[in-house]
Amino acid sequence: MQKVLIVGAGNGGTAILKLFQQMDMIKVLAVADINEQATGIHYAKNNNIKTYHSYIDGLQEDVDIIVETTGREDVFQDIKKHKTRKSVVIPGTVAHIIYDLMNEKEILLDQLKKEKSSKELLLDSIHDGMIVIDSNGIVTYSNPASEAITNIEQQKMINQPIESIIPDSKLPEILKTKKKELNQSLKLENGKQIISTRIPLISEQKEVLGAFAVFKDITEVVSLAEEITDLKNIQTMLEAIIQSSEEAISVVDEEGKGMMFNPAYTNITGLSESEVLGKHASADISEGKSMHMEVLHTKKAVRGARMKVGPSNREVLVNAAPVIVDQQLKGSVAIIHDLTEIENLTSELKQARQIIRNLEAKYTFDDVIADSLDMKVTLEQAKVAANTPVNVLLRGESGTGKELIAHSIHNESDRRHHKFIRVNCASMDEASLEKLLFGDALGPPKKQQGIFEEANHGSVFIDEIGELSLDLQARLLHVLEHDEIVRVGGSEAIPVDVRIIAATNVNLERAMMEKEFKEDLFFRLNRLPITIAPLRERKEDIKPLAERFLLRLNQNYSRNIKIITDEAIEKLKKYNFPGNARELENILGRTMIYMDSLAEVLDHQHLPTLKKHSIAEIHQLEGYLEEEQIPLQEAMDEFEKQLIMETLEKNNYIKSKTAKQLHISIRNLYYKMEKHNLGKDIPG
Repeated sequence: MQKVLIVGAGNGGTAILKLFQQMDMIKVLAVADINEQATGIHYAKNNNIKTYHSYIDGLQEDVDIIVETTGREDVFQDIKKHKTRKSVVIPGTVAHIIYDLMNEKEILLDQLKKEKSSKELLLDSIHDGMIVIDSNGIVTYSNPASEAITNIEQQKMINQPIESIIPDSKLPEILKTKKKELNQSLKLENGKQIISTRIPLISEQKEVLGAFAVFKDITEVVSLAEEITDLKNIQTMLEAIIQSSEEAISVVDEEGKGMMFNPAYTNITGLSESEVLGKHASADISEGKSMHMEVLHTKKAVRGARMKVGPSNREVLVNAAPVIVDQQLKGSVAIIHDLTEIENLTSELKQARQIIRNLEAKYTFDDVIADSLDMKVTLEQAKVAANTPVNVLLRGESGTGKELIAHSIHNESDRRHHKFIRVNCASMDEASLEKLLFGDALGPPKKQQGIFEEANHGSVFIDEIGELSLDLQARLLHVLEHDEIVRVGGSEAIPVDVRIIAATNVNLERAMMEKEFKEDLFFRLNRLPITIAPLRERKEDIKPLAERFLLRLNQNYSRNIKIITDEAIEKLKKYNFPGNARELENILGRTMIYMDSLAEVLDHQHLPTLKKHSIAEIHQLEGYLEEEQIPLQEAMDEFEKQLIMETLEKNNYIKSKTAKQLHISIRNLYYKMEKHNLGKDIPG
């Protein structure tokens, strides 16, 4: 059972809480919301579910799934930061999609129940009697017609042995022989003569589930035959019954030529009566074989046969039975059920679920800002890559948008309905990364699969590929050359079909010269290189990027900034943005935090001081401090940031070398990079 924490107890959170309470496989442990009067908080308390004012406290619970329903990106990111490794965070948007799909499922089930009810109503309304028994010979169903024929009330039949209802019943024999009996005569205790067809109910595993009998009172038929001597009138009446049926009916003669078809049949097949009347029984079949001909050949009924009919390839389920008069085969009759609509709904539901489960790739080319010529060229290259089955290498500085391009390539490709998984090569040690990528043959069963297996038929985004060790580079090269992987500690070659989208801000050519990157791997990845220019070289993108970021930040910070002035844009354009687009968003976010909550215009005076100093200029820092009138700590932070940036640049963004040169631990370097918005992982 999956244990769940719901963060946010508004309308959306309450709806998801109520939904989860209806599911046996999910248990809601707690609900968190800063508003103690929220609807979901009251509901949780009334149902003995723990509540928390802070989701941080709720994260202490042993939960498997955390559903974030506030819609706030900062909350979502903070939860990801503080959650345990085993917990999975689901955004509220995805949870709402699941909620909508569950509603669709309920609607579909309701439709199926209505269909079942209508079929039961049909069985109750037919003139033929029907009795169903289970494998022990106990009556489980009888229709009103059986009551009229046997003169025994329906309720008195249910749960009674069939012999107590009809002492001479042959249904117990059907359970033993597992064979059908067609048109057998039998005299009841009330003196009525019936004709009965008995059929066993057998599962796909050949297990006898029971049997049923459909029977008609011959007395009524004989009386009717005596009263109606005009065979044409009889035929007219039968045709009227068939024509009025909502079930599609097809009748052929003993030679397999079409004799009679009703309107429901033409609606399903899309064929007019003239196209099948007098034609061979297979004239309406687009895929499969004729069940009419099967029945005429074997003289046995056929049930549950699937095939496709008509020019639209409509999928149907067919039940067919022989027409026998005086022990002579006269033809075959088939009832056809349309399965296309249900199959389509089921297929769409499965596809939607698959998309939800694999909703890692959330950006498309529509999310890419490309007003500058450089970015337009990059975008066109990426679109070519999306429609080409080749591995891609994305190159560019930190924060230029390499991951955004990777998402877009996957979502535009024919792999978009399969998984997109991102892995950062600089975020973990070599042993852990190896098991993550290739799987662990010696680990617990649930942890054996690696990323390449999990993303089969999808895409793997390998960020900071320049940080891979030579051993892992060799293993990755094997995947590219042979389309297979071998799990850590294993020997079995497992075929995989994945597209590699790699990204780096490292000078790979220099790394190859220094024997730190394999040439074979480089040439494999570099077949379709895409370079993303830094923001300082595409200043035309600053304004549309800023406007896009403002929309997101307004929502995150509950602000209403509608305009960023031309003066503010000009000030931003004078800055060289070492952190690129990510730094631009950070600057705007910090600006909005300190603005009036009702402000609608962001002007240049709202922006913080934007000035980059090289190490060579730091000796002028005293004059800079006096001129700009900024606190000493801010100046020190700026110095630390520039020192880290320039050291990273000198070392081709290899963080292990940078940390060693700065005489700090790699962990401390990550902390300082995050502190200065240089990014913990520096994804594309």
